[in-house]
Amino acid sequence: MVNLGSSSGKKSLNTVTLIFKLPYYTQWGQSLLIAGSEPALGSWNVKQGLPLSPVHQGNELIWCGRVSVLTGFTCQYSYYVVDDNKNVLRSESGEKRKLVLPEGIQDGDIVEIRDWWQDASEALFLRSAFKNVIFNGTENAKRELQSTSLNKSLDPEDIVVQFVISCPRLGAGSTVVVTGSNPQLGNWRAQDGLKLNYVGDSIWKASCLLRKSEFPIKYKYCKISEAGVPSLEFGPNREVDVDLSSLKPSRYILLFDGALRESPWRGAGVAVPMFSIRSNEDLGVGEFLDLKLLVDWAVNSGFHLVQLLPINDTSVHGMWWDSYPYSSLSVFALHPLYLRVQALSDAIPGDVKDEISQAKQQLDKKDVDYEVALATKLSIARKIFKLEKDKVLNSSSFKQFLSENEGWLKPYAAFCFLRDFFETSDHSQWGRFSQFSKEKLDKLVSEGTLHHDVICFHYYIQYHLHMQLSEAAAYARKKKVVLKGDLPIGVDRNSVDTWVFPTLFRMNTATGAPPDYFDKNGQNWGFPTYNWEEMSKDNYGWWRARLTQMAKYFTAYRIDHILGFFRIWELPDHAATGLVGKFRPSIALSQEELLSEGLWDFDRMSRPYIRQEMLEEMFGSFWTVIAANFLNEYKKQFYEFKEDCNTEKKIIAKLKTSSEKSLWLEKEDSIRRGLFDLIQNIVLIRDPEDNTKFYPRFNLEDTSSFRDLDEHSKNVLRRLYYDYYFARQENLWRQNALKTLPVLLNSSDMLACGEDLGLIPACVHPVMQELGLIGLRIQRMPSEPNLEFGIPSQYSYMTVCAPSCHDCSTLRAWWEEDEGRRSRFYKTVVGSDDEPPSRCTPEVVHFIVQQHFDAPSMWAIFPLQDLLALKDKYTTRPAQEETINDPTNPKHYWRFRVHVTLESLLDDKDIQATIKDLVTSSGRSFPGKKVDDAEESGEKLAKLRLNGKP
Repeated sequence: MVNLGSSSGKKSLNTVTLIFKLPYYTQWGQSLLIAGSEPALGSWNVKQGLPLSPVHQGNELIWCGRVSVLTGFTCQYSYYVVDDNKNVLRSESGEKRKLVLPEGIQDGDIVEIRDWWQDASEALFLRSAFKNVIFNGTENAKRELQSTSLNKSLDPEDIVVQFVISCPRLGAGSTVVVTGSNPQLGNWRAQDGLKLNYVGDSIWKASCLLRKSEFPIKYKYCKISEAGVPSLEFGPNREVDVDLSSLKPSRYILLFDGALRESPWRGAGVAVPMFSIRSNEDLGVGEFLDLKLLVDWAVNSGFHLVQLLPINDTSVHGMWWDSYPYSSLSVFALHPLYLRVQALSDAIPGDVKDEISQAKQQLDKKDVDYEVALATKLSIARKIFKLEKDKVLNSSSFKQFLSENEGWLKPYAAFCFLRDFFETSDHSQWGRFSQFSKEKLDKLVSEGTLHHDVICFHYYIQYHLHMQLSEAAAYARKKKVVLKGDLPIGVDRNSVDTWVFPTLFRMNTATGAPPDYFDKNGQNWGFPTYNWEEMSKDNYGWWRARLTQMAKYFTAYRIDHILGFFRIWELPDHAATGLVGKFRPSIALSQEELLSEGLWDFDRMSRPYIRQEMLEEMFGSFWTVIAANFLNEYKKQFYEFKEDCNTEKKIIAKLKTSSEKSLWLEKEDSIRRGLFDLIQNIVLIRDPEDNTKFYPRFNLEDTSSFRDLDEHSKNVLRRLYYDYYFARQENLWRQNALKTLPVLLNSSDMLACGEDLGLIPACVHPVMQELGLIGLRIQRMPSEPNLEFGIPSQYSYMTVCAPSCHDCSTLRAWWEEDEGRRSRFYKTVVGSDDEPPSRCTPEVVHFIVQQHFDAPSMWAIFPLQDLLALKDKYTTRPAQEETINDPTNPKHYWRFRVHVTLESLLDDKDIQATIKDLVTSSGRSFPGKKVDDAEESGEKLAKLRLNGKP
């Protein structure tokens, strides 16, 4: 036991003994300790924390620790799971615990603190999406703080029990009581139970004086609604007992009982890209202020959430390629595309108003015309800026905005100026400005320059974007609608971020994904991968700044490709496809390991395997032309690529620029695919930074290079392939995620969801569960290996479920594009042997959508296109035209626009009523529903198969 002794010659200090107890099952080699804010608990140094010892009590393993402290002791503390060297293996989630000793404690008293491990999923309801939006107005922060002291002297038979419970979901006017098996707790009559007092931060507590003879005591917490209706918490009875055999039993028992056990909260939402929204006021593309109309429609339809794609500036190329919302020019700047120019000023001249009206008509097209819409808005904005720049730039609100954001805003404005001046975003082409420095930046943005108005124009645009999005975000919060953003996994290699922070990125690499549901050849997104080692030096400050900025507007966010925080699919920057990559970090196959397995011909396995007979089969009589232009014969009937075309990007360039291109002009695509097949015909990838390390090529058994090996080599490679992709990396990837993801989660109080689709390592879902991250379930992409279609009724609670997403075809298009798959779905999911309708009728949509509403998932979030398919009126457009993205096409034009305005949708009471009926009948929460009304649907929810817990 840690003791606080008194100094010789001085009056003894009054001390009490604290005994901490926590039930927790550990694995071999693990133990628990407490670290806290005071020296007695290590001053937050885990290695100096209070170690706990395990004690078996019945079926439980209780970890206990003692420490002597002064009677006025207060602190914050947390529990940690550590290894034998006190390295942290797991820490609690949520806010730090706060310990304030009860009044009246005397010198020598023993205080027993009984805790429960704070699980990440229980802390979700303290995130801003719930605390500041969904439960705002009913939350405990508005309650009057009350005292919890007993004001009574104790005799030797008395024990003070303090009950403490967290109730973040409590309705307005409701109270909490403890009811139990003795008279002090009402003998199980809730109306006579011990009334708890609100003490802040969603915590309720009260103390009760009990006699030793009354123990053990069974009890439960109970909500009492404003109307006086009691609602007992779920689950078995709680129990408190005392050890009367102890020579000096505890006089005070503090029961920190975690969260009130309630029925799982479930909500619903709508997902639509910002650019896809159509309104009567927009100029050819959705605008931030349109979100207010979308929020109104969401509320009328029973939705608590609106989800968007990324909204950062992507103006890298100055053309429609920039429509790709995941390739950020800046991770902090908002996209000028979403600006409402009419809202820039109250004094827009008549000729400019006429120009706006004309542009509105010209841009009212079926799809977004990205280039024209952006150019039009910037042109109009410049005219208004010239008229009112002095007024705006000298306003207090603008000066505050500039002061709070200058860290990213000034580099962004300077980058935009240099991009336009040099006519390229490739900052390596900017001469002396290629290398960023603070001194150069200060000169670029200084007031005395000829281009200072250009710099200020970029400030001006970002200021108004901030004001407009802030207005929409505040409106959403007021209406109890969560605004959910999207955190892209990468940034464009020609971006402000790679210019200002070049050491944070591996610029000679590209990010992508291995072959999966979306693309059998893998994906190459082109972003440089992250230099995590460098990022860790300031505790991932760049990431923390991103999340802080995002939280100004959003109360929830989607982590794009969350697998990238475990490991990323890294490709060389000369790759054009996503097939021949490796995971980073990963444990490679060493040369020694391969030699020990009898594999020695590394050149044979790691260079493209090209034989004459393969060329003849692939290109027919044209093979000689291919060989003459692209290949060298290094030994009889064996070929290698020429130096000028020995990478995928070099092949593309040579096909376009060769003087011989007229020979293959009409079959360029098929020749390119053939040459790619040849250059990818390897079984091992040699590490470009260490030629003694190798990585098995994805799907290596599909290659002729593999098929022509001897049987021993094949068997060894099969085993090593499985080990590399599915076994040896798991612990490394888990550790990598536990270094990075907690930093993101702790950088803001937004609710975090992770996009965990694709090739999922075994470590991913346990880590997400440990960190309280909500996963994603798409019915056509089940995470279970032996299912063709997911079963929504079996989804775990900690998930978002959806019938489709922006990276795949809509529900209608998916239904209609594959007859065989449609029949299998109709038989296995709908449960009918009848011939399914070839068209995705509103009845089919209703069935599938209802499955998702009824699912146990915390959130059911639907693409707007899938919801509109509930009504025939909105299905006249060809289904394939509603697809937002084609992941197989790296130059896809992101331009889908909803074909009906938000004003029209708000006028359509029928579809709003249809959707709200689905929400209410499924027991999901909706704006306007009283929090305590959730109990009414408890019977229905109890029938659901819940694999997780709230």
